[in-house]
Amino acid sequence: MMMKIKKIGIALLWSLCIIAQQKMSAQKRFTLEELNFGGSNYRNMVPQNRHTTWWGNELVRTDANFCALIDKNTGKELRLFDVDSLNNWAGTSKENKVHSLYHVLFPYSAQSLVLVNNGKERQLINWKTKRVVWKQSALNQTATDWNSASRAVAFVRDNNLYITDKDGNTRQLTFDGSRNIVYGQSVHRDEFGIYKGTFWSNNGQKLAFYRMDQSMVANYPLVDTDTRISTEIAIKYPMVGETSHKVEIGVYDVKKGQTIYLQTGDPTNRYFTNIAWSPDDKKIYLIEINRTQTDYSLDVYDTDTGIKLETLYTEHSDKYVHPMRPITFLSWNPDQFILQSDKDGYNHLYLFSIKGTLLKQLTKGKWGVLDLIGLNKKTKEAIILSTESSPIQNNIYAVNLQTGKRRLLDNGKGCHANTIGVGGSHSPALSLTGEWLIDNYTEPTVPRNISIINATTAKRLSYYQAADPWLEYDVPEYISGTIKAADSTTDLYYRMVKPTNFDPNKKYPTIIYVYGGPGVRNVEARWHYWSRGWETYMAQKGYLLFVLDNRGSSGRGRAFEQATFHYLGIEEMKDQMKGVDFLKQLPYVDVTRIGVHGWSYGGFMTINLMTTYPDVFKVGVAGGPVIDWKWYEVMYGERYMGTPQNNPNGYKKSSLLPKAKNLKGKLQIITGMNDPVVVPQHCLNFLKECILSGTQPDFFVYPGEPHNMRGHQSTHLHERISQYFDDYLK
Repeated sequence: MMMKIKKIGIALLWSLCIIAQQKMSAQKRFTLEELNFGGSNYRNMVPQNRHTTWWGNELVRTDANFCALIDKNTGKELRLFDVDSLNNWAGTSKENKVHSLYHVLFPYSAQSLVLVNNGKERQLINWKTKRVVWKQSALNQTATDWNSASRAVAFVRDNNLYITDKDGNTRQLTFDGSRNIVYGQSVHRDEFGIYKGTFWSNNGQKLAFYRMDQSMVANYPLVDTDTRISTEIAIKYPMVGETSHKVEIGVYDVKKGQTIYLQTGDPTNRYFTNIAWSPDDKKIYLIEINRTQTDYSLDVYDTDTGIKLETLYTEHSDKYVHPMRPITFLSWNPDQFILQSDKDGYNHLYLFSIKGTLLKQLTKGKWGVLDLIGLNKKTKEAIILSTESSPIQNNIYAVNLQTGKRRLLDNGKGCHANTIGVGGSHSPALSLTGEWLIDNYTEPTVPRNISIINATTAKRLSYYQAADPWLEYDVPEYISGTIKAADSTTDLYYRMVKPTNFDPNKKYPTIIYVYGGPGVRNVEARWHYWSRGWETYMAQKGYLLFVLDNRGSSGRGRAFEQATFHYLGIEEMKDQMKGVDFLKQLPYVDVTRIGVHGWSYGGFMTINLMTTYPDVFKVGVAGGPVIDWKWYEVMYGERYMGTPQNNPNGYKKSSLLPKAKNLKGKLQIITGMNDPVVVPQHCLNFLKECILSGTQPDFFVYPGEPHNMRGHQSTHLHERISQYFDDYLK
């Protein structure tokens, strides 16, 4: 009997082993077509989403085929209309039909009107009466900016600025637009939070706009190789220490049909940013920065005359100032506004009167406000996104403007308010009066959840939970932790992706993925700690991936970011080497097979590490790398490095050209041939130095491509990167 039981037990154990093996073998393996954003199956491999928009304080789901009203207390949906009905009511022809409702708007809280754009016309359709109540041409328009109050649209055509009013009358505002004179578009190379060039007044009766004269800026030659005989594509590229462009701000009065320019004085070597209208539309508030970016002022201008009325606030830093957001007026008090500043070391909110009197600091602590999402008019609170809970999290808080008391509105985990609007603002998360929030969030083990939050009571309703799209796949382990920086004090956050089917008794080739530059945080408490799909692909191939946010990267306060000031690439490498020391302590890391890869600033870091520590890094792949900062553009470059004239030692120490002779390992450099950001001469001059010194990097070019590879070419790029590590590191 005992023998029979023993045989049954052995048989059962064997069966369980077979089942386990079958389950393991049944798990799918990833391809780059699934993990890279340019891949053919990538769309099916990201967590599904629910698109929403606000109709005043009402929440509407905008699907491809229909729109539905969402009950904020229950999550139940009531269908409003579908795309076929909308096209029928509009009477559009087959070729002019609206094919998706993802991006429609509900601009009037008290009216059942939806704004749609079929590419030919902009239409307001009443879904209750089932008819078009208003329309406007949308043909041949770029940089469009539509105002719901006046229903006028500003746009650029053939380099000039136009306005079409609600009655369909089109007026040309400028006549000298060209590649030298740029109207109504982003200026200062998209720095200082600038992402557009037109700014409507609240009532839509006045339009502020940028005019950028870049005729004095040197032409930089890019090449079009698709023509029979290659032709030059000249771009305007103001390099550090060289002549920069000049910007003015015009104000067009729709009723008067007249344009005035703000009397800012000589615009040479000055930056104008963070434009805001006063609630009564009589004034414009503007932040002006000097070229060295050590000082800024908040100035007020009269919009009828253009006269400067006063300077309300000034700020100085011995290193640099970096204002990114315009002031925000209180919706219940037009005599007060909120200014964001990192003058105490972290970005915080400050309450001012319109006379420039500082009333109080609203937020304070060794954490930063990432965004002022908006204001809750009912509770008199500011709704913010901050790093108070953790340096790698984004959490939503309500800040009482009287007491400064903060209330957590989300679950205290992960990264929240992932509903991003124009310019990177999270404001689309908030309803019209600020009483409700749509919270699209993620956590390291949560692909995507969406909650509806009552901002007054902090009550949360779970509206949607996305399924894990990787359930059937063999997924590696993602972990995060901290190590000490080279200053022995600062905590640095890392992400590690262990090889699929990890065996702690094996030794694995390891790739350090690096960016390291200002304005970027690579490690966040998002799904898989925000790991890139390529990391998963390489973990599947048997590599260990490691990512470390060194000092100089973002989200940790002024001192953390400014640690690299005037000497880019020095402190960052010290921190990255602390990461290498940490890896060397792990028994499963093969210290003889360490590679490094990065793009842009990360390309700069990759070559820097390869040539500064040639005996540590066996293989590297550097994409779009900065080689010498003297070839980089004015606004970004001078903020962090000054000019070659006033910081010659910093430029000398940060240059990679003298290090070309140090190259030992296998290095592949990749660039887009028409890169307008890190221009091609960076790579070419480094290759020249390698030739002179006898070192042998590999080089690959994507013809016609800009700084980042577009579409399916990105998949080709990552296949190439992967193959290089397979050839020389594995």
